[in-house]
Amino acid sequence: MEIQSPKGTRDMLPKESHLWQWIEQIMREEAALAGYREIRTPVFEYTELFERGVGDTTDIVQKEMYTFLDKGERSITLKPEGTAGAVRALVEHKLYAEPLPVKMYYLNNPIFRYENPQHGRLREHHQFGMECFGVKGPTADAEVILTVLKILGRLGMKDLAVKINSIGCPVCRPNYQKALKEYLFDNLPNLCPQCQERFNRNPLRILDCKEKKCQLITRDAPNILQFLCEDCDSHFERLKVLLNERGLKVSIDPQIVRGLDYYTKTVFEIVMNSPRGELALCGGGRYDGLVKKIGGPELPGVGFGIGTERILLELQNQGIAPEEQRVTDVFIASLGEEGRLPAFDLCMDLRNAGLRADWDHLDRSLKAQFRYADKLGVKLIGIMGGDELQKGALRIKNMLDGQEKEVSLKDAVQEIKTLL
Repeated sequence: MEIQSPKGTRDMLPKESHLWQWIEQIMREEAALAGYREIRTPVFEYTELFERGVGDTTDIVQKEMYTFLDKGERSITLKPEGTAGAVRALVEHKLYAEPLPVKMYYLNNPIFRYENPQHGRLREHHQFGMECFGVKGPTADAEVILTVLKILGRLGMKDLAVKINSIGCPVCRPNYQKALKEYLFDNLPNLCPQCQERFNRNPLRILDCKEKKCQLITRDAPNILQFLCEDCDSHFERLKVLLNERGLKVSIDPQIVRGLDYYTKTVFEIVMNSPRGELALCGGGRYDGLVKKIGGPELPGVGFGIGTERILLELQNQGIAPEEQRVTDVFIASLGEEGRLPAFDLCMDLRNAGLRADWDHLDRSLKAQFRYADKLGVKLIGIMGGDELQKGALRIKNMLDGQEKEVSLKDAVQEIKTLL
């Protein structure tokens, strides 16, 4: 039987690589402009990190993690999200002792979730995320929101909107949870089995349920914004001012609670209007208690994550793509056996000069070499062999206009560089 990639995974093929590199370059540039530096954490972590950080009532921990025992009988989990690993690294390496805020981003970060593969949602996908530690005020919240919007805008995505909410803090959230449970109590038998389990452990998660019957029940649930303490309310109002000051289209959505237990205060989503309806492209929020929960000091944090495959899919749907770069600019063809070694040497010299050059590895005829070079879309072909080789010369053909010229071999690299 032919071996195929596992269900829920996909290959990035060479012809697609320029798309990934284009997206990643824009992400790197915008993160750097905002003072964020790259962090790379392991693909797997001890399972306890996600149980403590993400929360044992979440779908991720309960149903979606790839967890196994290693040869030392230690419970290991493939990374199901990016923030917990970044926080673990912050604590382990005492990055919080550096000048605050500590700003970091991760890129092409493999994420693993065992869920039913859907269009744009894979069991292995890749995330770009930004995390800011040490800022208590809403300026950091606004910064990450504005940065991801700028990234999406540079990629060409339109009709974007920001949805925000506040889910309070340990001071005010218990009062809301009590009111929510009172509202839901009479409808408890009508909730899906999973939400019935959430009722006592984490009723806030019921608002995030995707089951239609649960969404109908929670449609008129108490508004969490009416239960915020003074600190949370002030934080949320100042965030709205910051975003409105930048002229953003911001809407308040009390149903946004995000799917992870570590969030506090601000939660947000970047959505896009499309012919298929409203699509959530990115989500994030504030997690002021997570660093302490993982063993560090009291240190506030805020961040977001966005799936690269989701971005690629939406760019494809909108017909947005950068022009694909040529694989090779100049091809050195060899005529006869006597031309092969000089062609190889010239090709290496061109590469050392910073030019994208290739030659014939397969000992094809000159005609076949031309056909191959044409498929590569090269601008120039250098022909090595025959009378030109005897004279210490190279014949160069411009594939764009068909013109040819003969140059001295000792001047060939500079001449090709000039022509390109």
